[in-house]
Amino acid sequence: MLPDHITQVRRFNRLVTQRAGALDDHFLGRDRPLGESRVLFEIGPHGADLRDLRARLGLDSGYLSRLVQSLASAGLVTLRSGPEDERVRRADLTPAGLAEVAEMDRRSDQAANAILSPLSESQRERLVAAMTEVHRLLQAAGARIERVDPASRPARWCVTRYYAELAERFEDGFDPGRSIAAGDAEMRPPLGAFLVASVDGEPVACGAVKTIAPDIGSLKRMWVADAARGLGFGRRMLAALEREARALGLTTIRLETNHALAEAIRLYRSSGYAEVAPFNTDPYADHWFEKHLHDA
Repeated sequence: MLPDHITQVRRFNRLVTQRAGALDDHFLGRDRPLGESRVLFEIGPHGADLRDLRARLGLDSGYLSRLVQSLASAGLVTLRSGPEDERVRRADLTPAGLAEVAEMDRRSDQAANAILSPLSESQRERLVAAMTEVHRLLQAAGARIERVDPASRPARWCVTRYYAELAERFEDGFDPGRSIAAGDAEMRPPLGAFLVASVDGEPVACGAVKTIAPDIGSLKRMWVADAARGLGFGRRMLAALEREARALGLTTIRLETNHALAEAIRLYRSSGYAEVAPFNTDPYADHWFEKHLHDA
């Protein structure tokens, strides 16, 4: 990492906290520290599971629990067991909590307007565009890639959207039943692995590797959400899957893909995958690739 880059990030952080008003002890809240105000906002009018809040905000469970308990003691939040799992606690705003969030929204709008109003229209457009790009890049920087069970909710969510995209992009649609299968057991250690990339607790990409022969693995379910494209998630997921493959003792990775997935084909070629003769009869495959991991 270049020292100039570190210096600029620190300078940017200092300016943002100052301009946004985060140095105020009661930023956006009447008598509320920033941490409590943010949790109150994230609970929102529809409530939230504490598990989801932890993932979304990246907070330690103990710290989040203290923040929520403080809000509950102030009469702003009620706690109860989740409707689907009694082990998961859920937070909901009281009428007083809803009123405070409405006041926070009003103050937040005022703070944003104070930043934008001194600028010309063209400067506002430039600032908002730059903020949008910074937001996307900060999301990418904070993304986490983790191994999950292929039967888990995030994995199922990703695969469902992966299938929907293939059905939309392939000329004759896509039927998962016709494609070469990848059962849940094949995508669990010691036979395979299923990975999900998430940003603020929301899944944005997935991929899997499964063993198909001694020392040989196959990549499956490589997908990146539209909103996360252009941020390098595909390349990061591919690298993570190769690490999983090595951990499984695999030395060669194979994959098949369709000509409609041009960006995926470019990714594979630029990542050291060589096009080879067909090695299976998947009806949706037009290209077959292989990579020897010891050559990487």
